[in-house]
Amino acid sequence: MSVVLDSSIVGCWCFPDETSSVADAAMLEVAAGGALVPAVWWFEIRNLLLTGERVGRMDPIGTAGFLADLEALPIRTDRAPESDVVLALARTHRLTIYDAAYLELADRIGAPLATLDRELARAARTTGVPLLAA
Repeated sequence: MSVVLDSSIVGCWCFPDETSSVADAAMLEVAAGGALVPAVWWFEIRNLLLTGERVGRMDPIGTAGFLADLEALPIRTDRAPESDVVLALARTHRLTIYDAAYLELADRIGAPLATLDRELARAARTTGVPLLAA
């Protein structure tokens, strides 16, 4: 797997009014070498899309189409987080457990983290986890 993919990147892929050179670079990385995500990613993506529907940025047909496109990408789900490490990262860096799961995964597999979340990026830099750059 070439990259750990945070859900914040996917928002840029989904909503045309959100752009980011890091999200563009992540798409290229995912297409070329795949990505790994923590199990919480599945829920976060669907919550992102449903929230988009509720505020009129997406409709159910668009959600279904986007999910189909997303599922066609080589994205694998990791289901073996190291619980103690996730908790320690969340405590040390004042992250949510969800964000700490991305950081733990990237650190454990030695892959760069693709994120637009400032706090998660800060924690990654502090712990020596490389960030995907544009």
